[in-house]
Amino acid sequence: MKKQPELTAQTKQNLMEAFWQLYCKEGIEKVSVKEITAKAGYNRSTFYEYFTDVYDVLEQIENSLLPGPQDFPPLKLDNSSATPLPVDTVINIYEKNRKYFVVLLGENGDPSFQSKLKRSVKDMLKNKLVTEGIGDNFELDFTLEYILSAMIGVLSYWFSLDTIPPRERLLELLYELTHNGVTHKLTGESITIPAA
Repeated sequence: MKKQPELTAQTKQNLMEAFWQLYCKEGIEKVSVKEITAKAGYNRSTFYEYFTDVYDVLEQIENSLLPGPQDFPPLKLDNSSATPLPVDTVINIYEKNRKYFVVLLGENGDPSFQSKLKRSVKDMLKNKLVTEGIGDNFELDFTLEYILSAMIGVLSYWFSLDTIPPRERLLELLYELTHNGVTHKLTGESITIPAA
């Protein structure tokens, strides 16, 4: 007798939710299949229908959080004041997944998740920029790495605060830093790079 797809999806979701509650309290090293199944109300054989081990549960949760091309609007590459980088889109992704991102990108989270997230967003942005005629070169690669590292760091910090500053203020600051740079924000001056 075949299981109903809705029941199967709900069972998997229940196991993932039980894992997540334990993971938030104990970290991956202390979570066991026995604890997950007891918390979710299933037996071990049910767990193994969906996952190979606790690391597989974490991997599947993380993969479900990575944004896809549908999450990003078309890039604006004209001379308007809008940045070509979808800062507000990245904030939306964080807000939507806050429950997970606060933990995974926090001090006791999974260090590899930040790299996965950055690589996912970077690959999409790079593809869109290259399609729009921006050359796929050293400068594009390092510029995206720099911006995404900073953005992920700032957003992780924002969500870790007990009192979160308004989204609009953060968005305004990120746009300003993207357009004018950090040095300009700190000193009010432009910087000239000396010739090598």
